[in-house]
Amino acid sequence: MPASAAKPYAPPSQILRRVLQVGFFFLFALAPVFDLLRYDLTLGHAFFLGQPWHIGIDAFLAGEAGAGETVANILLRLFLPLLAAAALLMLIAWRWGRLYCGWLCPHFSAVETINRLMLRASGKHSIWDRQPTPPREADGSPRPQHPVWWIPIFIAAISVAFAWAVVFLSYLLPPAEVYGNLLHLSPTRNQFIFLAAATTVLTMEFLFARHLFCRYGCAVGLFQSLAWMANRGAMVVGYERFRAADCSACYAEGGPGHAACEAACPMRLKPRTTKREMFTCTQCSQCVSACHTVQSGVGKPVLLKWVDRDAAKANEAMVSLTGRRD
Repeated sequence: MPASAAKPYAPPSQILRRVLQVGFFFLFALAPVFDLLRYDLTLGHAFFLGQPWHIGIDAFLAGEAGAGETVANILLRLFLPLLAAAALLMLIAWRWGRLYCGWLCPHFSAVETINRLMLRASGKHSIWDRQPTPPREADGSPRPQHPVWWIPIFIAAISVAFAWAVVFLSYLLPPAEVYGNLLHLSPTRNQFIFLAAATTVLTMEFLFARHLFCRYGCAVGLFQSLAWMANRGAMVVGYERFRAADCSACYAEGGPGHAACEAACPMRLKPRTTKREMFTCTQCSQCVSACHTVQSGVGKPVLLKWVDRDAAKANEAMVSLTGRRD
């Protein structure tokens, strides 16, 4: 598809998604600073919304509360809030899929960022990809590629890993102490060991296993996927199977496997396959946006779109009967 065939397109959903990702990252990083949510190992209790959060064990050990009262406090102040939060997350996932992953999760933001840098360095989203991605964007514009981009990749991976390590440490120790020690380049021995180990592990994960972690290592993502798969009417990417010939406008000269929707997917999935093969879909909508860009460039309606309830069931039934969507 020539570069002039389609105009660059930034759907409002993608703009909103970026804003939410940035906002949630700042919330994730600053929550300990403002005592919105953290557990202080030095004080032995948590903070929630700026207030100390005790579960009642201290009162029991001091002889100020009985066993029954202590058990009730643990249930009401620890287990019930955790269960309520998990139930809400699972309900959202059951209805709409892994929205948290695609629209909020700081790790997925890092995945997407490093993916884009790797495309510039190697033409692949990951070093494990077997085939390179077509060297152009969905609008047909060329994507420059040069090995020099490996330098920003390593800088980004190490920087994000170190930032995460610092944030994680601030969830466990007083943030003023953590950031103060770093500012004066005088972390304690244990702080240094934690930061060095966490930065090393996270850097390796970002460089070599970020997709594997999202697919198999993240319990939050895994349980969201299970809840989503359990609902046949959950929101899913629908494909207009009877207009499959219109896909010929999409990277036609590249041959099979070079569709813009597949090139856009940060999880390296094939959006036109069955739902069970999209188990780790993060509902980021980038495949839908890419399809919109390509089809609008040739004056045709989009082939991929979000469907749910009866439309989702009908879409999956059609795919199951006809096999691969394209």
